[in-house]
Amino acid sequence: MKQSRAMSLVESLTNVAVGYGIAVITQIVVFPLFGLTTTLSENMAMGAIFTVVSIARSYMLRRLFEAVRLQHSTTG
Repeated sequence: MKQSRAMSLVESLTNVAVGYGIAVITQIVVFPLFGLTTTLSENMAMGAIFTVVSIARSYMLRRLFEAVRLQHSTTG
């Protein structure tokens, strides 16, 4: 069974939200181990930056793999 576009959107949004939460929680736990002190709002801002970078990375890799797939299907 194929996933609907709506469910794909729900999955993507859930993935981003969970990733953001994990990033913020990880920073809150790990930063003090390295002697770094940040406020909750600083952690949230950094988490947002990491999330945007992660989305861009994921998109670029997905497009790269799609280009490779298309090239492979036309030559092979």
